[in-house]
Amino acid sequence: MSNFVLTVTCPSRRGIVAAISGFLADQGCNIRDSAQFDDLATGRFFMRVSFASETGADRAALEAGFAAVAEAFAMGWAIHDGAGKTRALIMVSNFGHCLNDLLYRWRIGALPIDIVGVVSNHLTYQKVVVNHDLPFHHIRVTPDTKPEAEARLLALVEETGTELVVLARYMQVLSDALCQKMSGRIINIHHSFLPSFKGANPYKQAYERGVKLIGATAHYVTADLDEGPIIEQDTVRVTHAQSPEDYVSLGRDVEASVLSRAVHAHIHHRVFLNGTKTVVFPPSPGSHASERMG
Repeated sequence: MSNFVLTVTCPSRRGIVAAISGFLADQGCNIRDSAQFDDLATGRFFMRVSFASETGADRAALEAGFAAVAEAFAMGWAIHDGAGKTRALIMVSNFGHCLNDLLYRWRIGALPIDIVGVVSNHLTYQKVVVNHDLPFHHIRVTPDTKPEAEARLLALVEETGTELVVLARYMQVLSDALCQKMSGRIINIHHSFLPSFKGANPYKQAYERGVKLIGATAHYVTADLDEGPIIEQDTVRVTHAQSPEDYVSLGRDVEASVLSRAVHAHIHHRVFLNGTKTVVFPPSPGSHASERMG
C-alpha cells in the first residue's frame, strides 16, 4: 500500500474533519494517524493526516480529487509521499557539534533526509563531510564578497533541488531576499533559550548572570534576526559550581538535540506556520520508527 501525509490549514468552521475523512474513505484510503488543532485566537484550523491507499490510488489522482474539498473550505493543503525524503542542504562554520549530530542520525536512519551537500565558509569540516561521501562546497564570505557568495548559494540550492536549508551553527547572516525566497524552508539553531542573551558569547552572559537553566532554540529563519517562528526548544539545569566551559559543553549538547528534533518535525510535515508562531504536532506513539525520534 502507498502511504501519504495530508497537511491542511484553513479558516476554522464546522465540517472540515468530516469532509476530509469522508473523501479519504470514498477513495479507499485508511487513516493511520490524525492530529488537529483549532486556534481560537487566530480562527485558523490545522490538520495532519497520515493515511494509506488500499486501492492503489497515486498521489496525482488523490490531489485531483481533493481539490474540490479544498476549494470548499479555502484550504492551504498538500499531499506528501510518505516514502519521500526531503532534499536538505546543511550549512556550517567552525562549530561542528550540530553537523556531526545530523550526519550521525542521517547515517543510522534516524533522520530520513537526502543530504544534497554541505556548505561552509571555512574548510574546517571538509574532511568530515567528504568521508561521509557527501559533496562539500566551500563558499568564502567576506563583507566585499557577500553578494557573490549568496548568489553561489542560491545557484546551488536551485541545482540540487534543495527543499530545506539547515543552518547547523552557520555564523553568517542571510540576506532578506534569500529569507523571503525560502520562507519556511530554512531552519536555524540559536545558542540561547530565546529571547534571552542574544548576540556574542551567550553562555558567558548566562554564567555572569548566574542562571540556573541554559538552552537552545530552533526556528525558521526570517528577515528579523533570531526572531523567526520557533519550532523546538529545550533547556538543561546548571549550578553555581559549574564553569563557563561546562556551560558551553552542556549547551552544545542541547543545541544538537534541539536542531535534530526541529528538522525531524519539519521533514515529517508536523510543523505548520501560524503567523509569527508554529503549530507542531507530536509524533504518534504508534507511528513508524523514522517518525519517532529518540
